[in-house]
Amino acid sequence: MEQKLSNPAPLGLMGFGMTTVLLNIHNAGFFPIGAMILAMGIFYGGMAQIIAGILEFRKGNTFGTTAFTSYGLFWLTLVFIVLAPKLGLEPTPAPFLAWYLFFWGLFTFCMTFATLKKNFALFFVFLSLTILFWLLAIGHWTTGATAALMIKIAGFEGIICGLSAIYLAMAEVINENLGRTVLPVCPFKKA
Repeated sequence: MEQKLSNPAPLGLMGFGMTTVLLNIHNAGFFPIGAMILAMGIFYGGMAQIIAGILEFRKGNTFGTTAFTSYGLFWLTLVFIVLAPKLGLEPTPAPFLAWYLFFWGLFTFCMTFATLKKNFALFFVFLSLTILFWLLAIGHWTTGATAALMIKIAGFEGIICGLSAIYLAMAEVINENLGRTVLPVCPFKKA
């Protein structure tokens, strides 16, 4: 008897997308960081993506396992970095945070190449996330008005990135559920 497993990617994409949009509404300057963003980072951006990554492992999807588990752990580490000073630990200096963001951008840039056999929607999520990480890194390497401007630009770009992940998640759920393409993801042609 064959057991059919559901697609865990929409769960991971929604956890990533919604949390990314909310954090970047903050980065764009619309409201301060607070408990809601941190809670989303722990539970939906963090734990839901880790669960999705474990389920992708069960399906034998190395890309999905690596992406969702890694980004779930990214959210947990980011929340810890924000909360650490409240626990009596030294705050992370901006240049160190910039390196943290740079290396997450480098990881994402490398993962982007693995999307080239999938579809344009997934490629766009990874490309826009690479740009987001590097804009944030630049914002933390610089100071003053330049830093504030870079973080604000990153915020608007991050909203687009998060919305693209939400779109892809909903496309996968709706298209699968209806058995036809309602929301196109633009698959790349196989060579």
